[in-house]
Amino acid sequence: MTRLTRDQMRGKAQTVLGLIDPADLGSTLMHEHLIWNITPPGQRSDPPPPSRLDLQQWWNLEVSEIKVESNTTQLDVGVATRAAAEVVQKGGRTIVELTIGGLMPNPEGLAQASRDSGAHIVMGSGHYVHDYQDPANADRSLEELAQEMVDQVQLGAWGTGIRAGLLGEIGCQWPWTDLEKKMLHAACLAQQETGAALTIHPARHQDHPWMLVEFLRAHGADLSRTIIDHIDRTIFDDDRLFRLADAGVVLEWDLFGQESCYYAPNIDIDMPNDGQRLRDIRKVIDRGHGGQVVISHDICHTVHMSEFGGWGYAHIYKKVLPLARRRGFTEAELDKIMVGTPRRLLTFI
Repeated sequence: MTRLTRDQMRGKAQTVLGLIDPADLGSTLMHEHLIWNITPPGQRSDPPPPSRLDLQQWWNLEVSEIKVESNTTQLDVGVATRAAAEVVQKGGRTIVELTIGGLMPNPEGLAQASRDSGAHIVMGSGHYVHDYQDPANADRSLEELAQEMVDQVQLGAWGTGIRAGLLGEIGCQWPWTDLEKKMLHAACLAQQETGAALTIHPARHQDHPWMLVEFLRAHGADLSRTIIDHIDRTIFDDDRLFRLADAGVVLEWDLFGQESCYYAPNIDIDMPNDGQRLRDIRKVIDRGHGGQVVISHDICHTVHMSEFGGWGYAHIYKKVLPLARRRGFTEAELDKIMVGTPRRLLTFI
């Protein structure tokens, strides 16, 4: 495998099929999973079950009232290919796929899905939350972890020559663990080394995103190229929302399609519906931060895929963008959310 230099990558975007002109990225979903296993490591079967669901249980599966491994595992490249093709058919061009360490990443499967669907796929790097990490990571040095992410971007990821196009989604849980802090510090170092964007899965606590901002500042991250994921399940008041926006980070509403207020991972919150997500985005745009918004679906349960009765990866194109237009969003605003800001973030500097 040949290492790409920063100079070779600067000004380009990197998909699982190689470097491309960022102008070719087009409309982009910034946070998805096409091939994944989010089943807790101690509960995984070997081999994992195929993607088969009893759709009579659809609602219980959708709100995670029951845990079924075939709902939390999707390893079929053909299923991933059809999902990616659906995005292309409805006007999308690029899918950022953030299945990383702990979630069974499959770079070669993503490359095959990209070739067969016509979608650009940009792969993430690094490791997910503490409970999903290899215990050996606790004994690895900060420098080792940073170099691993640099290598995933410049050389190849997970034993392949297929390179990642951004850092993350670096995982955090609550309470925030020392290992997760070390991993995020390593990602900050990798960002400085590679010029890649960084995307972060915050803990399910309303104050954690601001803790991230303070940590990122202290460790030299480029906030303008750092994405705080899952705003729609974490931030519920304008003060916290505006404080984050004013700090300069990119805000990601990435649970579009989840319309039920019931959120099993944190039943103390009321999950917004798509209309409420758009209202919050409107507030951020009106405050002058329209260039700091990206959106997606974060599909990581098979029941959410259209093939299994869910809204699917094209939901934003089929339902959300038309709704946004009816709510007064301009084409320039939507273009910035779907094209301009993703292009800026996915272009190496």
